[in-house]
Amino acid sequence: MKKKTINVQGLAITIEQVKEDDYISLTDIAKQSSEEPRFVIQNWMKNSSTINYLWEWELLHNPNLNRVQLHTVLEMTASNRFVMSPKKWIETTGAIGLVSKAGRSGGTLAHKDIAINFCYWLSPKFQIYLIKEFQRLKEEEFSKKSLEWHISRITNLVDETRNWLDTIPGQDPDRNRLNFLREKGDE
Repeated sequence: MKKKTINVQGLAITIEQVKEDDYISLTDIAKQSSEEPRFVIQNWMKNSSTINYLWEWELLHNPNLNRVQLHTVLEMTASNRFVMSPKKWIETTGAIGLVSKAGRSGGTLAHKDIAINFCYWLSPKFQIYLIKEFQRLKEEEFSKKSLEWHISRITNLVDETRNWLDTIPGQDPDRNRLNFLREKGDE
């Protein structure tokens, strides 16, 4: 997974590519409000509105979703004892919108759509800054890819032009790249 970092209101937030999509660290985002980010994430997941959002997101994006377990989880949200962690959510439903990693560089990552929903729950102001910084990163990436494509295209056109010019009869044999390549191949 390719990692990038953006800075939102002085907070470094990791973005990783998971299959072709950007996943944003909920753990990093939750650090803005608590020294125990996992509890912030669990509190967010305790909310029935969050479970409904995750449900709809998974229905739209995950063809292998365990719908039976999804209904069970939704029914459990009515209980005051309901507790949900990202790992439990993933294991129970087969969810793909969240990624839970253990260990030193672990934490919870969420698809960008879900991360924005988390930010809205946590702090609408922070959500606005996150969106702004994420868009800046995407524009920068697009600009870089666009420049690379143009440079590649120009290089290809120059090579094609050189090859075409080398085929013109009556050229100085010393300047003809085709003769040079033929001679080099004979050696």
